[in-house]
Amino acid sequence: MKLGFTDDAVLMSDLALLESLSEQIGFMDDKIAAVAVNDERVRLLMTMPGLGYFAASLLVAEICDISRFSSDKRLVSWAGLAPGVQQSGDKTVHGRITRQGNRLVRWVMVQAAQTARLHDERFKEFYEKYSKRKGNQKAVVAVAHEMLRIVYFMLKRNEPYRGEKRDLSWRKLNSLERKGIVGLQV
Repeated sequence: MKLGFTDDAVLMSDLALLESLSEQIGFMDDKIAAVAVNDERVRLLMTMPGLGYFAASLLVAEICDISRFSSDKRLVSWAGLAPGVQQSGDKTVHGRITRQGNRLVRWVMVQAAQTARLHDERFKEFYEKYSKRKGNQKAVVAVAHEMLRIVYFMLKRNEPYRGEKRDLSWRKLNSLERKGIVGLQV
């Protein structure tokens, strides 16, 4: 099928724009890696399955100082991953997540949960148990909630993920260091 003159011009323009944006994304990705490679908190968070350097960097940037949260529940609530609570008299109903809070942290944790449930037995079992009762989407959000609670304790205690797979962590750190070198060169 042949496009008309105008449609062909628009298509070529859009493809050139897409190529330019892809280059800019790659450039910024390398710069983020260059900053992340020297941050111990990023390296620590990368020991958890599902968290690569971008997700770990975003968490470190958004959370800032973990000591500003008095508990893991406060962090989860701040991210908008806590279930809403409705009370009337002596009746309490726990409902959907509030979605009030930090959109970026909530988004990155849900994305990380999608990966973690495939690569970590703890999260896989948690996901399967929860999805049977509540469905797949709610189970992924529940895994994200659980992961963020663990992130709190990892940062607070300055210790790696207890279920760390050393070979996976090593590959992620190696990749980060390679990208970080590229980001420093340009």
